[in-house]
Amino acid sequence: MKKLPQISEAEFEVMRIVWDHAPVSTNEITDQLVQSTDWSPKTIQTLIRRLVTKGALTYKKQGRMFVYMAAVEEDEYLKAKSSSFVEHYFNGNIMALVSSYLESDALSEADIQSLRDILAKADQKRTEQ
Repeated sequence: MKKLPQISEAEFEVMRIVWDHAPVSTNEITDQLVQSTDWSPKTIQTLIRRLVTKGALTYKKQGRMFVYMAAVEEDEYLKAKSSSFVEHYFNGNIMALVSSYLESDALSEADIQSLRDILAKADQKRTEQ
């Protein structure tokens, strides 16, 4: 597994747009984030530049416009991030994480059903091997 760049929460907002809409121009990223945050276009351009420097984004120049693509896959990043979260806060014990959500009533009935579906798929996959 390749080493993934450290991405701040603000940078993650940029990445979400790129993951959802790539290839995407600087203007498209800026337009979306100006609507959903209180960031200035200059701040957004700085975040994009940082992500390129970190190797999380790649770009092509098309005419006078820069178009960005993710150099890091969303599912790969989220899987690594969730693993480190469980490792850091729950000593690697995924059951402790799930238990804490169950005990705090943070899971809706739909969430619980989704977990059942995920577990059923994992069980099915395991029996097929």
